[in-house]
Amino acid sequence: MLDSASSSRRQRVCILGSTGSIGTNTLDVLSRHPDHFEVWALTGASRVDELWAQCLQWRPAYAVMPDEAFASRLRAKVKESGLRTEILSGSEALNQVAAHPDVDVVMGAIVGAAGLAPCLAAARAGKRLLLANKEALVVGGEMFMKAVDEAGATLLPIDSEHSAIFQCLPEDTSSWRSRIDHIVLTASGGPFRQRDLATFSQITPEQACAHPNWVMGRKISVDSATMMNKALEVIEARWLFNLQPKQIRVVLHPQSIIHSMVVCRDRSVLAQMGTPDMRVPIAYGLSWPERIESGAELLDFTRLSALTFEDADSRRYPGLQLAWETLQGPAGSTCVLNAANEMAVEAFLDRRIRFDQIHSVNLQSLSDCRLSDADISTVEGLLDLDAQARRLAASVVASLAA
Repeated sequence: MLDSASSSRRQRVCILGSTGSIGTNTLDVLSRHPDHFEVWALTGASRVDELWAQCLQWRPAYAVMPDEAFASRLRAKVKESGLRTEILSGSEALNQVAAHPDVDVVMGAIVGAAGLAPCLAAARAGKRLLLANKEALVVGGEMFMKAVDEAGATLLPIDSEHSAIFQCLPEDTSSWRSRIDHIVLTASGGPFRQRDLATFSQITPEQACAHPNWVMGRKISVDSATMMNKALEVIEARWLFNLQPKQIRVVLHPQSIIHSMVVCRDRSVLAQMGTPDMRVPIAYGLSWPERIESGAELLDFTRLSALTFEDADSRRYPGLQLAWETLQGPAGSTCVLNAANEMAVEAFLDRRIRFDQIHSVNLQSLSDCRLSDADISTVEGLLDLDAQARRLAASVVASLAA
C-alpha cells in the first residue's frame, strides 16, 4: 500500500512512462523549475537502468514497473544505492500512483492501450492530467471523457497538434463550438513523403524510424511514417474537442512549424507556431493557464524557409482514412484499429511483415472483428475487445509472414 507524504507547496508530479521520449522531455522541463515542481513518482516498462538513473537524480517517493522481474532488478539497484524510493510492480500499482492523493499532476506518456487504465484512474481521481497517450481516447473516448467530467479533472493535451488547437481556443469553453467551422491537424508526412511508391515494400525499420523533424520512440515513428499516428490524432481530437468527424481535417506541412489550426465561422484562421520541440506543449500543460520556460529554441522567422502545405495522398497513406471510417463505424471500431495497428507495427519492427503490409493487417482485423458482441462501457470490456483484436491481428500477421 502507498503512504501519504507530507504536504508541499510544490506541485507533485507523477510521470507514467518516464523513460520514453515524452517522459524524458518532461523531466527536462521540470529540471528548469525546481521551485515549482517535484517528481513524486516515476514509471517505466522495461528500461531498468534508465529508470534507476532517474531515481538517482530525482529521488521520487515511488517507482513502478508493471513486470515484477524488472521491478526486482530495479529494487536491488535502489537498495544498493541507499535510495528511499519504494519500488512497486503490477498494473494496479500504476493506477495507485496515478490516483494517489499526494499527486497533483499526472503525465500520461505510456505508449499504447496499456496507458488507458492508469490515465483513467488519474481522471477519476480529479487530477490535472497531461495526456500524451492518445490511445486512452482512441480506445475508450466516450467513457474517458465522462470520467473527466464527473470527477472535475483537468485534461490538457500534450500531442503538439492537440495542444496547438487547445491554445487557439478561447478559455471560455461554453461558447467556442459555436464560433468554429472546423480544425486542421497538420502532419509532416514522415520520412517517405516523396519516396517512390514502388519501393515501399523495401522500407526497413531503421528508415521508418528516421523522422525528419521529431525525435520520437520507434512505435510512434513508424506510425508517423504510415500516417496512422495522424489517424489516431483525428480520433483523439473528436473526443477532446467534442467535434463531429467531418469537422476534423488533415493537411501535410513538411516543415512542422505550424502545429495545427482552428478555422472560425467567419473564415479567420488561428494557428499556433513554434519549433518542433515537445518541451513546448509539455511546459504549457504543466503551467496552464500560465506559461513557463520550456528550453526550446526561439522560432527565428528570418531563418525560416517557405512554409508549404499539401494534401495527403491516399495511396501513400491508406491508413489515414480509417480514422473517419472507424469513427462513423460500429462502437468499438477505434479500439480495434488501435490494437491491430500496435500488433502490425510490432511485427514490422521485428521484420516479420513488410512496411506496406501494415495497412493490410489493420484493414483485415477491422473486417474480422465481431463488434456486435463487444461491451465498451467498462475498462474490462474494452480490454477484452483489445485482446480479441490483437489475436485477429496476430493471425493476419502470421498468414502474411508464412
